[in-house]
Amino acid sequence: MNTRPKPSAVVFAKDVEAMTRFYREVVAMREVHRDAAHVVLDEAGFQLVIHGIPQSIAESFTISQPPEIRDQTPIKICLPVTSLAEARAKAAALGGQLGPAAQEWTARGFRACDGFDPEGNVFQLREPAA
Repeated sequence: MNTRPKPSAVVFAKDVEAMTRFYREVVAMREVHRDAAHVVLDEAGFQLVIHGIPQSIAESFTISQPPEIRDQTPIKICLPVTSLAEARAKAAALGGQLGPAAQEWTARGFRACDGFDPEGNVFQLREPAA
């Protein structure tokens, strides 16, 4: 029996509901836990924790539309999807963006493209290479 915790990443969010909806629908993650400050999404044993920013801090800044891209961070989450094209359409409808097909590349058995979520966090989506 494996008693080790599942691998996970935490994304701090001003709008927990919008961020949960974005990752749940774009990456087809399922919600496995929810409490007052967190929503935990799971995909194949990897968990993404959407962690609410405390109200006092959240009130001190705004998220622009489109969001300012937070590309000066040393970490980028890479998540699997069935189809980059489908994920691109869903991301745009949910307040984020996946780069155009011309920016996709292939490596190590997958095709990938970078994008950003509704709060400007950069991520990478990967589909199986043809």
